[in-house]
Amino acid sequence: MFTGIVEELGEVVGLEELAEDAARLRLRGPVVTADARHGDSIAVNGVCLTVVDVVDGAFTADVMKETLDRSALGGLQPGSPVNLERAVTMATRLGGHLVQGHVDGVGEILGRRPAEHWELVEISLPVELSRYVVEKGSIAVDGVSLTVAALEANSFTVSLIPTTLEATTLGQRAPGDRVNLEVDVLAKHVERLMQAQKPGGAG
Repeated sequence: MFTGIVEELGEVVGLEELAEDAARLRLRGPVVTADARHGDSIAVNGVCLTVVDVVDGAFTADVMKETLDRSALGGLQPGSPVNLERAVTMATRLGGHLVQGHVDGVGEILGRRPAEHWELVEISLPVELSRYVVEKGSIAVDGVSLTVAALEANSFTVSLIPTTLEATTLGQRAPGDRVNLEVDVLAKHVERLMQAQKPGGAG
C-alpha cells in the first residue's frame, strides 16, 4: 500500500529481457533504497514491484509480461525517469490517498495548459474506468496522488503545482505520452457492495 506521494525521481539504469514473458528492471533511487531489502515493495510509476536486490543506491525488480502489457512500464528504456515511493508503514503520514500499486488502466496526455501558479493537464480516461472517477475525487497518475479538477466523458483534468512539476515525471510528460492510472479503490468496493444488494447480485 502506498500514499501517492512520490519520494524520489529515479531513473532506469538497466533493462534486461529474461524471457518472452518477463523483464528485469534496474532502477537508481538512493532515497528509496536507503533501507530497502530483498522482498520489499517499491512503487515505480504507480506499479508495485518487489525488490530483488539492492546495490549502490539502485535496486532490481522483475516485471511480468502482463504488467508490461497492462501498464505504461513497457515503454521504459535506460535513462527514463520514474516516480518512486516505498510502501507505507503504520507510522507513515497519509498525505495523499490510499494507493495499491495495482494499475487499472493506461491514459494518454491530451494537452497541457500553463497557468500563473500551476499547470492544467488533460488525460484520456478509458471508458471502463470512468464510473470510478468523480470531480474533486482522488486518482493516481503514474503513482502520483492527484485531485480531479474537471471531468469529461472520456477524459479528466488535474492541476499540477510547481512541486509536482519539479519532483515527478508529470512535469516532463508531453501530449501523446502514456501514463498509468489507478482509480480510488474505495469506489470499486462500494460498487461491489451495491451489486451484492441487488437481486441476483454476487453475494
